[in-house]
Amino acid sequence: MAKRVHQPREDAEFDFILRMSAVPVLAYFTGTWPKAIEPCRAMDLVVGGIADEYAGRLTAVRTDITRCPAATERYGITGAASYILLKDGEPVAHGAGPSTSAEVREFLDGHL
Repeated sequence: MAKRVHQPREDAEFDFILRMSAVPVLAYFTGTWPKAIEPCRAMDLVVGGIADEYAGRLTAVRTDITRCPAATERYGITGAASYILLKDGEPVAHGAGPSTSAEVREFLDGHL
């Protein structure tokens, strides 16, 4: 996991990251059940690279669905390897993974 990707341990920490970010937040939601593990690992690699590439223009947050259930519900996340772009804590766009780096770049470039 890239050092630029935040990994909140609970909803309060997730909310703190959102409040403190001066740039849009790319939050991607992960799970630990068997069918979610591989898609989430794939997104870890993609978002890690994106976090480095877009440093200073966005904050990346890896959000475990079971650790941050309120955030998961608040943003209507229904499955792992989903992602959302937030500006000032408000959703701008949603995506579902696993996605390639090119797909996530296109998603971001269309909404940043």
